[in-house]
Amino acid sequence: MTRRSVTAQYPDAQPELPPRTRGVIGLFEENCTVCMLCARECPDWCIYIDSHKETVPPAAPGGRERSRNVLDRFAIDFSLCMYCGICIEVCPFDALFWSPEFEYAETDIHELTHERDKLREWMWTVPAPPALDPAAEEPKEIAAARKAAEKLAAKAEAEAAEAAETYADGDPNRKGDA
Repeated sequence: MTRRSVTAQYPDAQPELPPRTRGVIGLFEENCTVCMLCARECPDWCIYIDSHKETVPPAAPGGRERSRNVLDRFAIDFSLCMYCGICIEVCPFDALFWSPEFEYAETDIHELTHERDKLREWMWTVPAPPALDPAAEEPKEIAAARKAAEKLAAKAEAEAAEAAETYADGDPNRKGDA
């Protein structure tokens, strides 16, 4: 309130956006498994996915053939999208990301449906995730795994110490003594 307001002359001066600004959605196609979660959870039904199944030969001889989904079409209609981010949140394989790009206006509404090639291009503008806070609490999963590993290491160390003690005492019940 104590400072004068400043009008940014937008086309000439680009605005300084916050680091994780929501602009457009980018697709990392290699991570997409065509699980359809994003399309099912979208409240606007603006995500269109088409796929087909392919048979994959067995990895080892005598193995079983597997089938996998192959992505044929992935499109988002940004004229319908309300930018809620539900699709990005529910994606279990991190195939969708927010890009800060916001200048993608079109003169024809039909051109606001971005197919997978256009969505892939937006991935180049996705910023790297912020660095982890060094003072943050360790995730529960990592803490539990670390505790289990420490218990196993302590148990193995105790067994090794016991075996060394038994060997040093010259126990007659030990195999190899005559």
